[in-house]
Amino acid sequence: MSTQLPLLIELGTEELPVKALPGLARAFFDGVVAALEKRGVALQVGDAHPLYTPRRLVVLLPGVATEQPEQRAEVLGPYLNIALDADGKPTRALEGFAAKAGVAWTALERTSDAKGERFVHRSVKPGARTAELLPEVLAEAIAGMPVPKPMRWGDHDYAFARPVHWLVLLLGDEVVPAQVLGVASGRSSRGHRFEHHQPVQIDSPSHYVDALRAARVLVDPAERRERIVAQAGEAARQAGGSARITEDNLEQVVCLTEWPAAVLCSFERDFLAVPQEALIETMEINQKFFPVLDAAGTLTEHFIGIANIESRDVAEVSKGYERVIRPRFADARFFFDEDLKQGLVSMGEGLRTVTYQARLGTVADKVARVAALAEAVAQQAGVDPAQARRAAELSKNDLQSRMVNEFPELQGIAGRHYALAAGEPQDVALAIDEAYRPRFARDAIASSPLGQVLAVAERLDTLAGGFAAGLKPTGNKDPFALRRNALGLARTMIESGLDLALDDLLARAIARVGALPAGKAGATATADADDLYDFILDRLRGYYADKGVPAAHFTAVAELRPSSLADFDTRIAAIGTFAALPEAEALAAANKRIGNILKKADIAIPAQADPALFSEPAERALGEAVAAALADTSGPLQQHDYVQVLERLSRVRPQVDAFFDQVMVNADDPAVRANRLALIGCLADRFRAVAAVEHLSG
Repeated sequence: MSTQLPLLIELGTEELPVKALPGLARAFFDGVVAALEKRGVALQVGDAHPLYTPRRLVVLLPGVATEQPEQRAEVLGPYLNIALDADGKPTRALEGFAAKAGVAWTALERTSDAKGERFVHRSVKPGARTAELLPEVLAEAIAGMPVPKPMRWGDHDYAFARPVHWLVLLLGDEVVPAQVLGVASGRSSRGHRFEHHQPVQIDSPSHYVDALRAARVLVDPAERRERIVAQAGEAARQAGGSARITEDNLEQVVCLTEWPAAVLCSFERDFLAVPQEALIETMEINQKFFPVLDAAGTLTEHFIGIANIESRDVAEVSKGYERVIRPRFADARFFFDEDLKQGLVSMGEGLRTVTYQARLGTVADKVARVAALAEAVAQQAGVDPAQARRAAELSKNDLQSRMVNEFPELQGIAGRHYALAAGEPQDVALAIDEAYRPRFARDAIASSPLGQVLAVAERLDTLAGGFAAGLKPTGNKDPFALRRNALGLARTMIESGLDLALDDLLARAIARVGALPAGKAGATATADADDLYDFILDRLRGYYADKGVPAAHFTAVAELRPSSLADFDTRIAAIGTFAALPEAEALAAANKRIGNILKKADIAIPAQADPALFSEPAERALGEAVAAALADTSGPLQQHDYVQVLERLSRVRPQVDAFFDQVMVNADDPAVRANRLALIGCLADRFRAVAAVEHLSG
């Protein structure tokens, strides 16, 4: 039996692309594991995970078998009627098969299948040593990595993300000979570029992480992450605040450093007159610094830089960071001051000359459409229509500001500041900002009713316009982000609880887009409310799946196509409660059966059953149970209390079971048959007033 030894592969490079680094490390790790498994080499992964720094990609596995298991092969040969002649002698076909297998035909075995008996050659070879396989495993893993922009160096014909300088390849304590991307394997690694100038000799894989740590390299990204968070937090506490640490910024700092060290810095308080979002944007996006916030979440004059070295003169490092950020802040202050002089209202004049989309007109045209839609949405939502129109009319003006031209991510945010400076109501200013929410996955929806109205109106126009202009997404192409807008629209309606008539609003949005000029090929596109509704439902399918809602529950509600998405969500919740009831499965199956029976009905079915035509005891019992259930659920149904409706309907299960056990629905008498169909149809209709529960039946 093969023993297992730890495996270390370290590929040393120039500094790798920051945003691609985690993906490269994961692909390298997974590629090595997959290549070993493909060759049948037993291994332990355990808690092992990709290790990496800006200058290295590492696979460290706790146990890898030193050799493959025996390699068994089976090759099927000719059937007996072809392999042997009438005298039982081998034919040329059998002799050729035996020669190819390298054995005498008498050494072949026999096997049988559906067509009869045939010859077979079975062989067993000892497994190869893992050390012999590792060079091709390594080459295969590297070839499968998603290198974003391969580069070449020297006069070589190979390429990688960055030039490769060293390779450590150890199986146990022994170096495995290999050559990859121009470098030969060994046990010599490298420490920190500036703090450790001697080669780092790796005795064994189990010593690797500690050996690199001693050389001022934290090779585990999780350890660097913890160190950065802890040091940044402590530095911020020294300044009397807390560090703003976003996941994206933290990830990039982790990928920029091997031995991170936090440095507390500050800037002139005068810069705080600039909207803090602009300053934070500059610090995080351009410099990868961590802003320091006070207890109220307001930006202070402090920030934290993460050096890749523990300097003996931290003050000089701090000065350097402060010197770098000051010109950027000065630019932001200049843009802000100049924008205030111009004013938000006058900024909007330039929107008439900015094309939104060739067939949808200018940005000013879009603003006019959104303003009209905002009024309609506001009326349904119980929000002041005049304020909704005002917010919409100002919502795109900041696109003409110097601030947004420099920091596109501040769309809406800058508008909020300029609106407040212009004396606009607080609600209007906030709505200008919140119209963009949710801005990204997992972002919250607009928090204010006016912001929710504007967010809905904005996305309604974007969707209707996109479909009308023939921009419906295909495959991975979605230039106008219509999928994201559809999900944002749905989330806003659902999570805000706004009971809006989506079908009516879609029709209004389509009407506002109106007739568009022909496209380049002379064809005109149209938007259809049903298509738009289906498009939004497709986004909702994934939204509810992420929340753990079973697909059958979603389908049961989606089939009814509720106009209000808030109501859609209420039905989804009710279906979840109903599905947990012991009666749910049987009633879902009964509804499916009822649906099939009604589809096959060849006679007119009255709207209500006539109790005078009931003849069977089980039929009368069901009729009474259904009548009582209909009476009891009318009020809750009007109040959208779907949980109560379904719970009450679930109590008719005994009568439903007895009816189908004891009563012939398709009676010979047409009147009796029609009456029985009406009875079960009334029950099914009341269930379908909530959802198509038959989809819950397996």
